[in-house]
Amino acid sequence: MKMADIARVNRCKPRLRANWGRALLFCLVFGSSTVHADKQVNLLALFKDKAIVHIDGVRRLLAVGEASPDGVTLITTDADHAVVEFDGRRETLTLGMATVFPGTGKSVVSTNESVSLWADPRGFFYADGTINSYPVRFLVDTGATTIAINSDLARRIGIELSDGQPWIANTAGGMARMVRIKLDRVSVGDITLRDVDAGVILGSHPDTPLLGMSFLGEVDMVRRGDQMELKKRY
Repeated sequence: MKMADIARVNRCKPRLRANWGRALLFCLVFGSSTVHADKQVNLLALFKDKAIVHIDGVRRLLAVGEASPDGVTLITTDADHAVVEFDGRRETLTLGMATVFPGTGKSVVSTNESVSLWADPRGFFYADGTINSYPVRFLVDTGATTIAINSDLARRIGIELSDGQPWIANTAGGMARMVRIKLDRVSVGDITLRDVDAGVILGSHPDTPLLGMSFLGEVDMVRRGDQMELKKRY
């Protein structure tokens, strides 16, 4: 967003956020309008008396009879189907199928290699995805040059740092040792990119993986108020 555009936004709040790559704080400006959307539930996997579902983009493992924190209950499962209930309404889903419960809140929707993200109450965009098939929750950060993760997470994923290039990163907290690597595969919703540049900062920060421009720069990204759409390029 250009400074001239920022000046035209009414009733906005600046939010400061650390840019790990350049020791720089910058201001994100969000409008005051509220967008109401549907609650979307996707069925990802089935097990005996359990199912993995995406509820507004958040991955949940539910047992039969269990309700998610946002009120979606898994009623039954079999080899091919799951029945879910929300606010008294039941729907039967097959693998890969989604259902929408109308008008219940902001959603994260993933279809046809595009992803729609909705800002949280603080104005930040989060996206569920995977790094080398390991599930993670990203913070979308257009100020980060690459994807950034900490070394604790890298070990859990199984990334071998000895194959990377030692580097020094300027972060908001000062200089930090980093290893530059290539990630085999990064997915957000239905969008998957391969051989993605990333930085592993030694230690426990950032505590949330940053989805930086090494991924965002390879997709079409459109911001409309509280909604951001990512779409794979062809």
